[in-house]
Amino acid sequence: MIAVRARPGNPCQGLLRAGGRTFTCALGRSGISAFKREGDGATPLAGMAVLDGYVRTDRTVLRAAGVALRPIRADDGWCDAPAHACYNKPVRLPFSASHERMKRDDRLYDHCLVLDWNIGSRRRYRGSAIFLHVARQGHPPTEGCIAVSPAVMRRLLPHLRRGTRIRVLR
Repeated sequence: MIAVRARPGNPCQGLLRAGGRTFTCALGRSGISAFKREGDGATPLAGMAVLDGYVRTDRTVLRAAGVALRPIRADDGWCDAPAHACYNKPVRLPFSASHERMKRDDRLYDHCLVLDWNIGSRRRYRGSAIFLHVARQGHPPTEGCIAVSPAVMRRLLPHLRRGTRIRVLR
């Protein structure tokens, strides 16, 4: 299990505890919320399982990972339109409803793990695209995801399995 808590004095950064080590991580711009809503910028206060993930094989070496990682293609997207039937699911681009492009110009999704927030029993407006991904330099806030440095991601990947629990706590 991995535990994530807000960093004292900075609710948009967190401390991620895994394997006896503690690492800095970025959290949502609204901190941690027990009442996650689409677009609120909060990281859900919840236990979430790692499902699978994506990797940018054109920019990074596919490291040993304990979870299945699919190469990101130019037409990979993720639907974030609550009224659409594909809400909080991967989609192929072009896509007419609101979506996130997985093949980003920045490095954030060079390694991107899908967490099971609002996936098993999707509910409209409960939040979408909650991932564990690479952080920007200095760990500025995310849109609700958990983000770690590239070095921490490389350290975590071999130990993560489908079903590994990430618990976001207060």
